[in-house]
Amino acid sequence: MIEVRNLSKEFRIHIKEPGLRGSLHSLLRRKYVTRHAVREVSLDVGEGEIVGLVGANGAGKTTLVKMLAGIIHPTSGEARVLGYRPWERNNELRRRIALIMGQKASLWWDLPAADCFLLLREIYRLPRQEFDHNLKLLTGMLGVEDQLRVQIRRLSLGERMKMELIAALLHQPRVVYLDEPTIGLDLTTQQAIRSFILEYRREHRPAMLLTSHYMEDIERLCKRILIIREGELVYDGPLNDVVRKYSPHKVVRVHLRPDTQHSAEALDDLPLRITETEKHQISFEIARDDVLQVTGELVRRLPVHDLSIEEPDIGSVIEKLIRVRRDTNSGEQT
Repeated sequence: MIEVRNLSKEFRIHIKEPGLRGSLHSLLRRKYVTRHAVREVSLDVGEGEIVGLVGANGAGKTTLVKMLAGIIHPTSGEARVLGYRPWERNNELRRRIALIMGQKASLWWDLPAADCFLLLREIYRLPRQEFDHNLKLLTGMLGVEDQLRVQIRRLSLGERMKMELIAALLHQPRVVYLDEPTIGLDLTTQQAIRSFILEYRREHRPAMLLTSHYMEDIERLCKRILIIREGELVYDGPLNDVVRKYSPHKVVRVHLRPDTQHSAEALDDLPLRITETEKHQISFEIARDDVLQVTGELVRRLPVHDLSIEEPDIGSVIEKLIRVRRDTNSGEQT
């Protein structure tokens, strides 16, 4: 559904010098710097996939999404979305895609959501029966039936985001771009929107490209991720493989029984690293291959009340991957 080959985007930025003399000099002899927002990115996203696009601020995530949505034109490369070049803005393509940006509103502030949806029905030329069916289905899934007659500006942030989702999905798009859909929302609303996206994907199987700084969004929604750094795609593959490859250990947390004594010396011969110690809790890093054997020894040697085995934080793992790639590239350049 989405095919991208060597897509790049450059921006020519005017550098202004400070002060009056600098301003006059900039007027007569301007200095420009070329910034590569996206560098030769290639990827494919198939039907029913939710692919996570991860990277730091300024890495090029939103620029890539905007190119695939047809908002900006690339400098070079080729992309096809449902067989169309998105920047040619073919009406048939625009009727089959949707872009949801958590930091930008698309609905009219002073109108109730119901009126906004009626206008969208005319824009997308939806038959009345199809429109009514889709609206009833989406409002029921998100639980906002009672807010349809309320002005958008009077809704809470979470309710507005739900209305934005309905507006974007009323015409049942085959490709959906989600750019920070849960940004700024409370935990309950974030969870509701994640559940909605998963349910909608199961029912309609669109191709979805998701950007988010919330690692819980990525973990819950995406089996495959793309990691982008300074415009370059540095990883494309399963999320689980990132964890296994760049974090070869698991975190074991041991809760000790109160009013008991224990000695750290009893663990000196075990292949583990103590990462955190509290009054009645100790956390360890243990190599994945040693977890079963070592946890058995911990239970035998310590007064264990409870024990948990966890994967490391995915955000830390991704930061480590990006740091490894940056160090590798720096070494190649030197």
